[in-house]
Amino acid sequence: MSDFKTLDDLPEDLTGKKVLVRVDLNVPMNGAKVTDDTRLRAMLPTVLELSDRGAIVLLLSHFGRPKGEKRPDMSTAQLVLPIHRLAGRSVRFIEDCCGPEAERAIATMLPGNIGVLENTRFHPGEEKSDPQLARAMAALADYYVDDAFSAAHRAHASTEGVTHYLPSFAGRAMEAELNALERALGNPERPVAAVVGGAKVSTKLAALGHLVTKVDHLIIGGGMANTFLAARGVDVGKSLCEHELTGEANDIFDRAEQAGCTVHLPYDVVVAKALEPNPPSLRICNVHEVRPDEMILDIGPAAVEALADVLKTCRTLVWNGPLGAFEVPPFEAATVALARTAAALTKEGSLVSVAGGGDTVAALNLAGVTQDFTFVSTAGGAFLEWMEGRVLPGVAALDQRGDR
Repeated sequence: MSDFKTLDDLPEDLTGKKVLVRVDLNVPMNGAKVTDDTRLRAMLPTVLELSDRGAIVLLLSHFGRPKGEKRPDMSTAQLVLPIHRLAGRSVRFIEDCCGPEAERAIATMLPGNIGVLENTRFHPGEEKSDPQLARAMAALADYYVDDAFSAAHRAHASTEGVTHYLPSFAGRAMEAELNALERALGNPERPVAAVVGGAKVSTKLAALGHLVTKVDHLIIGGGMANTFLAARGVDVGKSLCEHELTGEANDIFDRAEQAGCTVHLPYDVVVAKALEPNPPSLRICNVHEVRPDEMILDIGPAAVEALADVLKTCRTLVWNGPLGAFEVPPFEAATVALARTAAALTKEGSLVSVAGGGDTVAALNLAGVTQDFTFVSTAGGAFLEWMEGRVLPGVAALDQRGDR
């Protein structure tokens, strides 16, 4: 990953300087209550540091999908109180993210103050990366800081456009994310393992195709493993399976063989006749013994043990997606067991472990090991695109603009 500038490259004293900070305030809410504040917590180090250094901190974010319309239910105003509570500082709302109204409000702010700008997506130009909108946002500030890796895969006015008009820097969360990703796939210690799970192969084909050229061990779990088993001639009963993609699965097997990457599929599985909590029909069997009326819902204990042995030989792990239907007990067992092995290896210093994606974070929380992984990314789409080997526009923009 090429060089990007961080908060360390800004002047130490920022008294009265206006800093536009792109954060991700797109958090789940129930009424006025934020149900998961992970993203708000992630931005605190950057926001508080800039505030402590005397900057006027202006938070810029999208919220929901208003499609260019002003919708009160998608106003960032409802996040002012949650941010104030977490930051322990007064936070004010600014009724636009550009233009004269925003300029007037910002003119009354004092060094160290924090303001939340209105939803960037109330402007139709945001998702088109309209240069006029980007220039108008940039006009509010002296510097731009991007702390929203989760939005870095989108070339929008507030993530990429604005970097053309302001000196641009990575915030602390973005910096940590980029450094972790560099350690995981950019320049990793080998051998490298990747765990890729989830329901569908179709959403992760590009990632799998890229990973087999980058890693030594590719561990496939979740519903998508069934498609690979089917491609190998296994009858998967009524399991979730994309039979039309067995050709693509075989292509990935071939590419892995050429690249010297070992693909690991489960050889014992947990099956049941229905996806429900602790079903009476639950049993563990060899993959070749799945009956026509059964579905594969998790990886079996023997396979988990074998995979744990694989991880013990590795130095680096990238993880995206659960190994089974982890929301329904007892089909979280494989994911939890392997996550705990990875966490233990990380704690003893033999493994660098980087995980990402919404389901993955939920599964690691369930296993109680989120804190023990080297790095856990809350970014879904951006993490997956990074696993596909794609250049993320928001990151590329930081690389190019830092020297200005």
